[in-house]
Amino acid sequence: MRSGIDILVGTPGRIKDHLQNGKLDLTKVKHVVLDEVDQMLDMGFAEQVEDILRVAYKKDSEDNPQTLLFSATCPHWVYDVAKKYMKSRYEQVDLIGKRTQKAATTVEHLAIECHWSQRAAVIGDVIQVYSGSLGRTIVFCETKKEANELALNASIKQDCQSLHGDIPQKQREITLKGFRNGAFKVLVATNVAARGLDIPEVDLVVQSSPPK
Repeated sequence: MRSGIDILVGTPGRIKDHLQNGKLDLTKVKHVVLDEVDQMLDMGFAEQVEDILRVAYKKDSEDNPQTLLFSATCPHWVYDVAKKYMKSRYEQVDLIGKRTQKAATTVEHLAIECHWSQRAAVIGDVIQVYSGSLGRTIVFCETKKEANELALNASIKQDCQSLHGDIPQKQREITLKGFRNGAFKVLVATNVAARGLDIPEVDLVVQSSPPK
C-alpha cells in the first residue's frame, strides 16, 4: 500500500482502520465495488461502509467513482443505497428476472415434515437413500451447536465433519480440502459455507430447517 496499488480488496472494518490511521487515501478512487451488498449492510456494516464511501464521494459530482453493487437478493433498502451512491441514471442488471423457476432444472426438490427429535434419524436415512456411501452431501444447520451435534450423531453412517464460524480459518480450509478430496463424505455446516464456495459434484444438499 505504501508503494501504491491498483486494486484494494478488504473488509469494511479493516479499510476504515487504515483510513483513520492515515495509511490509505481514497480521494482518487475510480471504481467502488460492494460485493454481497445485501448481506454486508444487513449484518450491520452499513455505517462503516458509509464512513468509507463518504471520503471518496462528493454530492452531485460527475467525478464520483463508478459504483458497482452485487447482491443475491434485492430488498428495497438495497435500492435506497443504490440511489445514495450511484448516479440517478444507474443501470440495474437482473440475472433472474421474473422466472419462478430459479433452481437448475436437473435438481430434484423434496420436502419432508418431521418432528425435531427425529430430524437426525430422517437426515441419516435421506443421505443413505439419495447419496449413498460414496456420494457427497452438505447439510445446512441454523446454529453452530446444531452443526456440532448433527456431525457427531450416530444416525449419519458416513464420515462426517462440521464447519462453522467458531472453527479457526486454518482448520476450515483443511476441512474443505478434505471434503473436496473425498476424505469424508458429509459436511455439516452453518451458512458460513453457503456463500462463495465452489465444491464440485455434491450429490445432495439438505436444509435441516426451512431457509429463512
